Amino acid sequence: MMETPVEILLVEDNMNDAELSLYALRKFKIANRIHHARDGAEALDYIFGSENNISNHPVQVPRLILLDLKLPKIDGQEVLRKLKFNETTRTIPVVVLTSSREERDIVESYNLGVNSYIVKPIDFEQFTEAVRDVGLYWLLLNQAPVSNS
Repeated sequence: MMETPVEILLVEDNMNDAELSLYALRKFKIANRIHHARDGAEALDYIFGSENNISNHPVQVPRLILLDLKLPKIDGQEVLRKLKFNETTRTIPVVVLTSSREERDIVESYNLGVNSYIVKPIDFEQFTEAVRDVGLYWLLLNQAPVSNS
């Protein structure tokens, strides 16, 4: 049985970046329910229940996923691939929030179906504003399919 879904799944292994993101989302009251996964395997387990269930229905369907690319265990592009090739999870908005400016990462992310690719600002204020703006857009302005609500 599906629990009350989180609004945002934050997938970030860098604890400083995770804390900044959580701070910004809470400060600006963007989301009431946020789940933080520390690596790609934890993110997929959270959504699908276990790696053996990936071809089946997800157990958790967040409204938005903020995804770092450079993750331990399973990298962000593999997480993106599994999300976008699953019938039920493909319409969940995924925003890559990463420090990578590498063209191949950008191209591959878009080829896999990412909705937006943002390079993390280094400055504290710019970082919190970027997270705020992403949250406001995807949770308040964007109209998602009814099946993701």
